[in-house]
Amino acid sequence: MAKVKTTIIHEDDDVIIVNKPSGVLTIPDRFVLDRPNLVKDLKRSREELFVVHRLDRETSGVICFAKNEMAHKHLSKQFQERTVDKYYLALVEGTPYQEEGSIDKPIAESTVTRGKMIIHDRGKQSLTLYKVLESFKHYSLVSANIKTGRTHQVRIHFASIGHPLASDSLYGRKDKIFLSEIKTKKYNSGKYVEEKPMIDRTTLHAYQLSFDHPTTGERLFFEAEPPKDLRALLNQLRKWGK
Repeated sequence: MAKVKTTIIHEDDDVIIVNKPSGVLTIPDRFVLDRPNLVKDLKRSREELFVVHRLDRETSGVICFAKNEMAHKHLSKQFQERTVDKYYLALVEGTPYQEEGSIDKPIAESTVTRGKMIIHDRGKQSLTLYKVLESFKHYSLVSANIKTGRTHQVRIHFASIGHPLASDSLYGRKDKIFLSEIKTKKYNSGKYVEEKPMIDRTTLHAYQLSFDHPTTGERLFFEAEPPKDLRALLNQLRKWGK
């Protein structure tokens, strides 16, 4: 398996904070063992590593691991008690009617499509607080604070209110965004040149994480700026997508 190009944001005797790149799994795949994943890569140079939470393969951003059992137990308790703050940047279709609000809908696993989540009464209570940061012609950049860590929570919650991620193959209307869609008539690619997408993954980035240090009790705050592909897309929207 190829080495994963990760950025270590912080590391001490108890925790390690990583800026996960898009396209990398958090844990090993059950079926395709050689797919790039953070756990296997980080274990190359560390005796122990404990998974505290996960990010989807296509989602980039801040993720935390514990380096011993004590830290793992302490951090897991904070996640369970919802004292951890997890903020995502999400580029969604359209603009939510309320610039600031909450989405409180139960999430369950689909019994029809494997790996897909749905809004259903039999699901677990799920809460997302959001705020619109920027509005464009066809999209909005929102900050989403998930109070519950359900699978695909941000993606399914925004899809449920009619504002799916701008690019999302599972819950959205398309899985790629092209510059020609943003510049429209002003776009000129030249003859016989096939246009490449600006982004071909979910437009979601975990940009902030805060929790209490398992040993010192100090409140720690970590942030990771969006990766190059999402920054480039946002720059073009600011220039042409207003």
